[in-house]
Amino acid sequence: MTTRIVLLGATGSVGSAVVDVILRHPDRFHVEAIVSAGSDVCALASVARRTGARFVAVANPQKAETLARALADAGADAASGAGEAAIDEAVDRDADLVVAAIAGTAGLRVTHRAIRPGRRIALANKETLVSAGDAFMRDARAAGVGILPLDSEHNALWQAMGDACSEDIEELVLTASGGPFRKWAAEAIAAATPEEALRHPNYSMGAKISIDSASMMNKGLELIEAHHLFGVDGARLRVLVHPQQAVHGLVGFRDGSVVAGLAAPDMRIPAAHCLGLPGRLNTTLPRLDLAAFGRLDFEPPDLARFPALGLAFEALAEGGGMPTVLNAANEVAVGAFLSRRIGFGRIAALVRDACEAFAGRVSHAPDSVPEALALDEEARAWTHAQVTRGMAVA
Repeated sequence: MTTRIVLLGATGSVGSAVVDVILRHPDRFHVEAIVSAGSDVCALASVARRTGARFVAVANPQKAETLARALADAGADAASGAGEAAIDEAVDRDADLVVAAIAGTAGLRVTHRAIRPGRRIALANKETLVSAGDAFMRDARAAGVGILPLDSEHNALWQAMGDACSEDIEELVLTASGGPFRKWAAEAIAAATPEEALRHPNYSMGAKISIDSASMMNKGLELIEAHHLFGVDGARLRVLVHPQQAVHGLVGFRDGSVVAGLAAPDMRIPAAHCLGLPGRLNTTLPRLDLAAFGRLDFEPPDLARFPALGLAFEALAEGGGMPTVLNAANEVAVGAFLSRRIGFGRIAALVRDACEAFAGRVSHAPDSVPEALALDEEARAWTHAQVTRGMAVA
């Protein structure tokens, strides 16, 4: 049986992992369409040629002709388009599985559009659930769409849970590498440069996700995502720092049992799991060698040095639209840091300021994706203004 796939975010780190799995099993998968939210049309054309995608779309509407030329140069036989309408065309094509791997809120609208009876969505876009989790999961349930957790931590939790019901789960534990600043003093972390923050110890990821890992906001977003995916309240969610990244998640049950999800730190493994369902793929991907690790370390996160994680816990506890505000402010703050307009230490401070500014105004969760996007835009504008004001004062 051949699985028809639409791949959103084909040139990012998760998309590349999915492409690798597809190419290892050409008889199992047919790529109907690929999409990139970036502007590297040459990389997108290369993916199109290698996967045999029938349709290719890029987000930038100015890239239509450039993409068409790149596809021709690469020898890819695919129709193409650029801009929002082209992305919608890609998502609307017949598919059994849509892989949602566009990073950031940029992936929210198109991931929601992918909801359609008879489909499954392999979800690697955290912001979809952080910004509009209630509305997205409600609409997916109404359409009978299965949501497959593609992030390594959520995929591990999902596998470890088995068929357990939410009431049987005492806690879900997501593990974190600790990022590049795990052993740094608070003062050194605050003064870190973009180059230092981008050096993740285990994974090669996009810039935004790498910065979130360095601040541990990435793990905070994953907590909120886990809440929506598994129906577990924030009081039963926990984080442990585990630098070896062999254990990706642990499920504690009410009888005292604990089941861990382990794998080599390679995004192709959860990708293979999602793509292979309802069975499993035979792969030659890296196997976990615990003897080679020798030891596995675990430690609680230091919220004093990594306040972003604490802010995510607080936003989840407050609920309503606060996670939407948290995510929007963080995306703006990370962008400002990467462009050297603010220091690393200001990222969490800006997010805290935004959450405090919106407290009391967002007691209800967004009831729809457009509502979530409107709140996201408002929170972004507020945070942008703070960045501009801070630069003017400086």
